[in-house]
Amino acid sequence: MKIFYAVIRCPLGFLLVGATEHGLCSVQFDGSEKKLEQALRQEYPTARIQRDEVHLRAWVKALREYFQGRPIDPQLPVDIHATAFQQRVWQELRKIPYGQTRSYSEIARRIGRPKATRAVARACATNPVPIVIPCHRVIREDGSLGGYDGGIARKRALLAHEGALQELDE
Repeated sequence: MKIFYAVIRCPLGFLLVGATEHGLCSVQFDGSEKKLEQALRQEYPTARIQRDEVHLRAWVKALREYFQGRPIDPQLPVDIHATAFQQRVWQELRKIPYGQTRSYSEIARRIGRPKATRAVARACATNPVPIVIPCHRVIREDGSLGGYDGGIARKRALLAHEGALQELDE
């Protein structure tokens, strides 16, 4: 497998965008470009990994535009490996409109597994392409933010960027 990647600056630090020829496989945040590159190599130890901003131009553009206030196209291609359950959860997450939130339990109900709230939360935590699959838009039933693999501060910042925190405050 060959993975191309680019690292860009965004309002939340550095953002690594990784993709195969079929679609995005990794979107990661960190304060260090070097740590992002190391994490990508650890996640895909057998892949041929090459930095190539030109190859990823369209995907990088989509993520830059997101930080300028434009929603990510929910049809943006991804190339991720997941269980059938994770795939169902992630497909449902891609349906959450920009600037809105859903609860973990609501996602569980929507995929036909109303008692699988914790499993939905786990699927969110293992999402390899945050923002593209907007796991940050999933909150607790009581309206609190819950967890986020990138940290609560980053989740809050993403929701504030989308205007979704106003929705929670009302």
